[in-house]
Amino acid sequence: MSLDAPKPIRTVLDNGLRVVCVPHAALHTAAVSLHVRVGSRFETRELNGCSHFLEHMLYRGTASFASAHEQALAIERLGGTLYAATHSDFGLMSLSLPPENLEAALGIFAEVMTSPRFTAIDLERAIIREEILETLDDNGHQIDPDNLSRALMFGDHPLGFPITGSIHTLQRMGVDDLRRHHALHYTAANSVLCLAGAIDPDDGVKIASRLFGSLPTGQVVAATPPPRTQKHPRYKYVENQMSQTDLRLAFRAPGEHDPQEPAAEVLLRVLDDGMSTRLYARICDEKGLCYDVSADYETYEDDGVLDLGAVVQHERAPVVMRELCEIVSEIARDGPTDEELDKTRMRHGFESRQVIDDADALADFHGLSALAGIADSVDARRQEILSVTAEQVRDVARRIFRPEGVCGVAVGLLEEPQKKALEQIVKGFK
Repeated sequence: MSLDAPKPIRTVLDNGLRVVCVPHAALHTAAVSLHVRVGSRFETRELNGCSHFLEHMLYRGTASFASAHEQALAIERLGGTLYAATHSDFGLMSLSLPPENLEAALGIFAEVMTSPRFTAIDLERAIIREEILETLDDNGHQIDPDNLSRALMFGDHPLGFPITGSIHTLQRMGVDDLRRHHALHYTAANSVLCLAGAIDPDDGVKIASRLFGSLPTGQVVAATPPPRTQKHPRYKYVENQMSQTDLRLAFRAPGEHDPQEPAAEVLLRVLDDGMSTRLYARICDEKGLCYDVSADYETYEDDGVLDLGAVVQHERAPVVMRELCEIVSEIARDGPTDEELDKTRMRHGFESRQVIDDADALADFHGLSALAGIADSVDARRQEILSVTAEQVRDVARRIFRPEGVCGVAVGLLEEPQKKALEQIVKGFK
C-alpha cells in the first residue's frame, strides 16, 4: 500500500548543485539540509579529524556575522535552529525554521557554506579537545568501543579512523588545512541541497540558485574501497577503570548499493527494533543480564557494518558475549519467523509515516538518498522493505555472521579468566 508520500522535485543548478524540493502543504514548518561527501573516510592519517574540525568552524562566523554568537542569533531571531554533524562518509548541515522566513534564513545558511571566516580556531580546538577526551582514558588510550571496533575491522583504511581525529592531529591542523579541505569538499558537484515541508518548490529553486549559484562546481570526491583481508575472527580487550564492561560484536555487512542491503535492514530490525525483538527479549527481559542491548547497521557506498553492543557487569561479560553469538547464529541457521517479519513491516510503515509528517526527517531522507544515489522516495524505500522475504533475511544473515567478518571488543576491568573466556568466545565464533 502506498503511503502517499510527497514527491521530490529534483533540479540541477548551472554549477552542478543538486537541489531537491519536497513540498508538503500539510506541514507548518520548513527544513533545509546540505549533505556533503566529507568525513573521516576521505581523510589521511595526518589530517584525520579535519572534516569534523571544519564542521565546527563553519558555525564560527561568516562574512556578514563576525562571531558564532552573531551567526546563531541571526538564525534564532528568525525562529530557526542550526544543526551540524559529521559522519565517516558524509557531513550534514541543516536548518529548521518557520516557512515564512525561508529566504532570509537561507541567506545566512548559504554564507555558512560559502564564506566561513575561520576565526577563533584555538577556541574551537579547545572545545573539540574536550570532545575527544571523552573517548580516551587518563593515559590517552582509546576506550570508545565503536572507534576500537572500526579500527580492528578496517585497520589503516580511513573507515578505521575516528571521526574526531586524535589530540595529535587536532593540535597540528591549522586554518590553511581547513581552507583546503573546505575548497575540496564543499562544492556543488559534491553536495546536495534539500528543502522540505511548507515550501513552494519554484520559489525554493529560485532562492537556491541565487544564493548557492556561486558555489564552485568542483568534482565528486572519490573514496578508496576498504580491503577485505580478514580470514579469522579478531578480538581486542582494553582495560579501563569503570563499573561495567562495554561490549561490541561487529560484522562486515552489505553496503548501500548491495542488492542484499534491504534484507540486512530487515535483519537488523528482527534483532533490535523494540523490546519484543530477539536481543532485548532474550538478554534483558528473559535472562536479566543487562539493562539494555542494541544493534546498529551502518552502510557506506561499498561496505557496511552490523554491530551488536551491551554494557554489563564485568563478571557477566563472557555470558552476554556468548548470548550475542548464539542469537546471530540462530537467525543465520533458521531465519526469522513470519511473526517477526510482519511486525518489522508494520513498524517500518509507522516510521515511514513519521518521516512524512516531519519536515526535518524529509529533508534528511531525501538529501542523503540523493547524495548516496539510493531509494529516491519514502514509498520506494517502503516497497524495498516490504518485498524482503524470510529466506532473504536468512541468506543475508549467513553472509554477514561468518568468522572471517567478525570483530569483538571489550572495554572494562576484567579478571584473567574473564579475559580468556571472552577471547575464546569471539575467536571460536563459527
